[in-house]
Amino acid sequence: MAVNALVITGYGTNSHLETAYTARLAGADKADVVHFADIVTGKACLADYHFLIFPGGFLDGDDLGAAQTAAMRWRYLRHSDGTPLLNSLQKFIAQGRLILGICNGFQLLVKLGVLPALDGKLFERQVSLGHNDSTRFEDRWVRLLPNPQSPCVFTKNLPMLTMPVRHGEGKLVARDAACLQRLQDEHLIALQYADPQTGEPTQIYPHNPNGSPWAVAGITDPTGLIFGLMPHPEAFHHVTNHPGWTRGELDPPGTMLFVNAVRYLRTLQ
Repeated sequence: MAVNALVITGYGTNSHLETAYTARLAGADKADVVHFADIVTGKACLADYHFLIFPGGFLDGDDLGAAQTAAMRWRYLRHSDGTPLLNSLQKFIAQGRLILGICNGFQLLVKLGVLPALDGKLFERQVSLGHNDSTRFEDRWVRLLPNPQSPCVFTKNLPMLTMPVRHGEGKLVARDAACLQRLQDEHLIALQYADPQTGEPTQIYPHNPNGSPWAVAGITDPTGLIFGLMPHPEAFHHVTNHPGWTRGELDPPGTMLFVNAVRYLRTLQ
């Protein structure tokens, strides 16, 4: 089947063009960058796409907390015909289509309650992303370990990865200890910060740049079709993006997450 990707922009996103380009590199037939307002007014429709991507940036300047205002916008705005905007997103999810949230997009997905959606409780906030333990903005490259037991479509069969992070609010915070334990037990922690020497998940700074418990770098929902991560895969779509490429450090690019998504969608009838 054809794979049409939609990248949402507006109100402070700043990685939309790189994200759309990476989707095309991964084989998407189309990757449109569409302003959020056009979704609301009906100039663009979620139903026309198979792969929805919320890119990185600083939605609304991170006022009220990263992506908090954007989550309220999705929750309470209505289309021009009066139907709730959230209905369109709920239908998109119910149809088994893919959603990817990168950095600020990940913050939006958890604030909106799209992730992790334990027990099928969509749009109920169960986790959030708080300030880094370092109390400062972190801009660095990290090693990432995919969880082979995770249902996540995006990380399936991937090797150790390397990507940059650039965020001030990336520490996963669960509403209670039981919720955090379920993420671990149900393999919904799809991606973890890893020690570059041992390849094992780590809590040690700066390899874990924000102090997330269980070294969480990205989580999925129980279906594996919705994925959010703090690192930026779209910022490593070519060998020359890597700071060590002149030394022959040829790590797998972040594009592989997008390739997995496109391959999955092509198998659907």
